[in-house]
Amino acid sequence: MTEESAATSAVTITGLRVVRGIRTVLSDFNASFPRGRITGLLGPSGSGKTTLLRCVLGVQIVADGKITVLGQAAGSPRLRDRVGYVSQTPSVYSDLTVIENLAYFARVLGIRDRHEAVAQVVEQVDLTDHANHLVANLSGGQRARVSLAAALLGEPELLVLDEPTVGLDPVLRESLWTLFADLARAGRTLIVSSHVMDEAIRCDELVLLRDGELVFSDTPTALLAQTGTTNADEAFLALLQPRAQGEQ
Repeated sequence: MTEESAATSAVTITGLRVVRGIRTVLSDFNASFPRGRITGLLGPSGSGKTTLLRCVLGVQIVADGKITVLGQAAGSPRLRDRVGYVSQTPSVYSDLTVIENLAYFARVLGIRDRHEAVAQVVEQVDLTDHANHLVANLSGGQRARVSLAAALLGEPELLVLDEPTVGLDPVLRESLWTLFADLARAGRTLIVSSHVMDEAIRCDELVLLRDGELVFSDTPTALLAQTGTTNADEAFLALLQPRAQGEQ
């Protein structure tokens, strides 16, 4: 990789291999995620998306490879307040209100003006009317948005979002993708995993996985052009077809 491409990449992954038991989860994986863009990490359930995100966060044991995040080794303490993460399972406290959860995480991050920071992220994720509700009394989609609000605290440069729209109704999905686009325009980098292929068209870049292997890395427009298809579902199936035929 050239110095120029390294400077424009928020995350660079080289020769990554992850083994779990006797199974190779990711094999000789190479990819880069550009700064200030939304990169969609897509693929069927079990394709290795969550494992890859854990590698980017520096919490996954790897057998081989190198991962650089914002110029630092993945998992470096220097990345603590520069990377925000939302897991598939909401990671907030059910016995606290929305505001109490966010105030706690703001203190952990050492944010000085916690009141303003909390109010800002509550508005961003459209939870103002529920700010003083216990998380235990919120819907699944609302709890997911509390987790997203916590990740937005401190205005991290990189947001790693593991299937953030699962279980949300179409209106909420639309509002979140609008927020993601606004964050990218403001210079943030987002990696958004999903197994819903129609979300691919909302991304600037795509990284498609199957069985721990990279099958495509480029823009949505390039995906449709390469496969000669008109939508992401058909394109992904077209990419998998040659391998599927070889396995018969």
